[in-house]
Amino acid sequence: MLSPLRNRFGIPGVISVIALVFAMLGGAYAASNDNGGGKATASAAKGPRGPRGPRGKPGPPGPAGPQGPAGPQGAAGAKGDTGAAGSNGSNGSNGATGPTGKTGPTGPTGPSGSTGVTGATGPAGTVLPSGQTETGVFYMENHEELNATLFATISYPLRLTFEPTFNWVPASGGVTEPIAGVCEGTWQEPTAEPGQLCVYKRAVFNIVVPTGPFPLLNTKSGFVLKLAKESGEGYAEAMGTWAVQAEP
Repeated sequence: MLSPLRNRFGIPGVISVIALVFAMLGGAYAASNDNGGGKATASAAKGPRGPRGPRGKPGPPGPAGPQGPAGPQGAAGAKGDTGAAGSNGSNGSNGATGPTGKTGPTGPTGPSGSTGVTGATGPAGTVLPSGQTETGVFYMENHEELNATLFATISYPLRLTFEPTFNWVPASGGVTEPIAGVCEGTWQEPTAEPGQLCVYKRAVFNIVVPTGPFPLLNTKSGFVLKLAKESGEGYAEAMGTWAVQAEP
């Protein structure tokens, strides 16, 4: 009850109001009480209002009230002006190269590549195909044996299905003397017609070359040359090439 009066008039004002109330109550009591049962003949006169007392000091602040509801959001402010562009910074100097890092782990193995195209089928089995030619070389020598015989054994890489006709192709001064229609190649590029075996002479030394067919052996798998050494002792040799073509 006193808090509203204190907040309105201050402590001195409250004291004055209380004094006034007691004065009025005292006057009323005197008028109603005759101390012997008689009635009062006159009411007490109201005195003058006293001067207002000094304003009291502000009281301590009261407790904070509950937070009010949030107000509506204000309108967005106008966009500010774009600031001036800053000056370009100076170029920094290149720093020293750092140490080389450790080698990383080996990556996973990549997928296997696709299988390549299958090559063409080779010749069937071990037989020289029809119309094909195979070639080779021969060499024979002898050292210091008197009247010795020289041999050269030749095996075909691919065997034949027939026994070929043997032909000795001579040479003069290293120049081949071909046999027309049979052995028309050279010792550098030996050739043979179908069914023919052509043995091309490259050079001979201290050798007696017989005339006519002279192989010791002529088969489907190869041939053996047999050449005689000239009489007397000394070194002897013979060399050349050969070619054979399968029958059609």
